[in-house]
Amino acid sequence: MIDRKALEKIVMASFFGELEAFKPGNVSFYANGHNMTVDDFQKSAEASVPILCEINSSLGQRILNSVCATKEVVGCNTNLGMLLLFAPLIMAAEAGFRDRSELQKNLENTLSSIVKTDAEQIFEAIVIASPGGLNRVNEHDVNKAPDCTLYEAMDSARNRDSIALQYVNNFNEIFNIGLVEIKNFDKRWNSVKWATVSCYLNFMSLLLDSHLARKFGKEVAEDIRIKSKVIAKNFNSSSVPESSIEILQSYDLELKEKNYNPGTNADLTAASLLVYNLIS
Repeated sequence: MIDRKALEKIVMASFFGELEAFKPGNVSFYANGHNMTVDDFQKSAEASVPILCEINSSLGQRILNSVCATKEVVGCNTNLGMLLLFAPLIMAAEAGFRDRSELQKNLENTLSSIVKTDAEQIFEAIVIASPGGLNRVNEHDVNKAPDCTLYEAMDSARNRDSIALQYVNNFNEIFNIGLVEIKNFDKRWNSVKWATVSCYLNFMSLLLDSHLARKFGKEVAEDIRIKSKVIAKNFNSSSVPESSIEILQSYDLELKEKNYNPGTNADLTAASLLVYNLIS
């Protein structure tokens, strides 16, 4: 079983590793954006990691308390998506595992044992974080007290939110797309950082970014997905990823000029990196 200090170190490395990867449209060590800085994300990680790894806390407590701590130190929502994805993965890791299969089985057990109190706390966390483009909906609105299980709430949102989808498919995209991409490109380039960039671009080319779709509509999100497919192909064809940095810089500027922030795909990337770091 992994001890808490070792787990905290892995989780912190995953938060910082996501920042080290150049993710066009998002904040990284290469570029700030959307009125947020790298320092904001670093402070958020430092505030939330001990809370996420508090072994006696429930899933809902970890997420809600981390959102509150983040709000206190940076005054904005930098990491809600990552918190929603990291917390169940951390709890799965705490149960002890030898390989990817056991970690995912533990995750399934974690997700299936969520109770109503967790749903209430997670709904509250989402309202406090107030992610961009979050509108009221007719069924299982997070702005109201939950009238359902967390699974039912996430299932109702699965077609409009990639993070909700992970809660009902046992993190399928993270394990079977993101993790695989990082493993393959780390082996090819001997660089987790650049493999994480490839993971992000792959998500961008395959999935409509939920954050973009909520804020700007599905047509804009689909246009960005199609453009990202070209960017990903060009980047991944390079034998030396650093040589393609101008492609990333150009795309980053293009997205930020229109205030496009593909935050959900960045969250999926961060969670994929966390899984990679846990099983490596």
